[in-house]
This record gives sequence, C-alpha cells and structure tokens, in this order.
Amino acid sequence: MRKRRLDLKLLQKEVARKVGVDEATIYNWENNRSSPELHYIPKVIQFLGYVPFQGQAETLGEKIMYYRRLHSITQKELAHSLGVDPTTLARWERNEGRPQRALLEKMSAF
Repeated sequence: MRKRRLDLKLLQKEVARKVGVDEATIYNWENNRSSPELHYIPKVIQFLGYVPFQGQAETLGEKIMYYRRLHSITQKELAHSLGVDPTTLARWERNEGRPQRALLEKMSAF
C-alpha cells in the first residue's frame, strides 16, 4: 500500500479518505501493525489496482476465504446464501470436511 501511495504521490490522509478510514489506520496497514478489516478489502483493491492476495488459494477452504475476502462477505452471510450453518462453512474453510456435491455446484455458481 505504501509503494502505491508513494507512486501516486499521495499523503496517508488522502489515501485514508479514499478508503474510508483514518490516517492512523493507513499508517498501521503500511507498517504491518494491522490488516484491513473485511469490509475495507474492496476499497483497498480498488486503490491498489490489483488483488494483493490473488493466486494463493489452492484448497477448497482457501478458495472460499478468497471469495469472501474479495467480495467483502462474512462467513455468516455466505453461509446464509448457501443455506448452511456458519460453523459448517467455518469447518470447510479450515478444510475439515467438504460440502456435498449439490452445495459444491451451488458454490461454483458464485
């Protein structure tokens, strides 16, 4: 984030305004003191111009988490869309069990 900000010759407060956070948050993100919360990920991606965690998803659990992060969706929201309990979705994300074929097909539609 820092590199992109400097390339664009922006101040932290200008980036903060674009992303919808305060200047201290940008400072913390740039210095790896914290990470963006889920609902800020789309704005961060928009600012960066690329997905910083792209291509890292190999297992089904990683793919589910990747999709949720990319679209700023909570476990609870995705579980509701799939018609499963959030704890079931959490298990899938930890690669503890797999959804039934019908749910896999429903998930691949996303």
